[in-house]
Amino acid sequence: MRYKITLEYEGTNLVGWQKQLDGPSVQEFLEKAIKGFSHQEVEVFGAGRTDAGVHALMQVAHFDFDGDLSEYKMQESINALLRELEAPVAVYKTEKVSDDFHARFSAKGRGYIYRILNRRGNSPLLVNRVWHVTYPLDIEKMREGAKYLLGNHDFSAFRGSGCQAKSPVKTLDRLDIEKIGDEIIFTVEARSFIYHQVRNMVGTLMLVGAGKLQPEDVERILASKDRSQAGVSAPACGLYLNKVMY
Repeated sequence: MRYKITLEYEGTNLVGWQKQLDGPSVQEFLEKAIKGFSHQEVEVFGAGRTDAGVHALMQVAHFDFDGDLSEYKMQESINALLRELEAPVAVYKTEKVSDDFHARFSAKGRGYIYRILNRRGNSPLLVNRVWHVTYPLDIEKMREGAKYLLGNHDFSAFRGSGCQAKSPVKTLDRLDIEKIGDEIIFTVEARSFIYHQVRNMVGTLMLVGAGKLQPEDVERILASKDRSQAGVSAPACGLYLNKVMY
């Protein structure tokens, strides 16, 4: 039986989605939890490989299980073991799906949000949840700069080192920026992203908002295909996988 699970996690102390030797991951916690109640070795496949420190409000995964537990029983069993493991991970939806469903390859798009706390004072309630930028940011200038990134482009200027994608060409479907109280929220959607693309775009647009770059500089940076021309990579703590579309 193939199960599709929808989950969320707090990524501060995780090395990311994928299993690694240097620390705990979401994939590792899930596989340990399933083995803990069923004694089965399963491989859990995720829709997106989030990096260390990145959070998820909606991550989707699937696995094959030798047995036919109810969706309720499967979810309750996984979450019970995750709590025993003290994992910052929780499953909030479980579905039985056909064998041709794949969490990663069946996905038609992915969405992220990025949160900037834009005020002088920090918030102890938002530590490791936002990027704290203390100087004022001009949201209208950031919106103007963001328009240059929409559509199909070579995003080499926003490609993180170590990126293993075959091509830097991606189609950015959505890049909205809104201000809610003291927070500036970026909403970004595409079929797929290259390594650190969202964080590098946010870091560049932050410089536009700060007046260190002009909105039209974003077009120049994009055309340069040169990572050194773009801004800093925004810290992982402000990034959330927010949506997976099928």
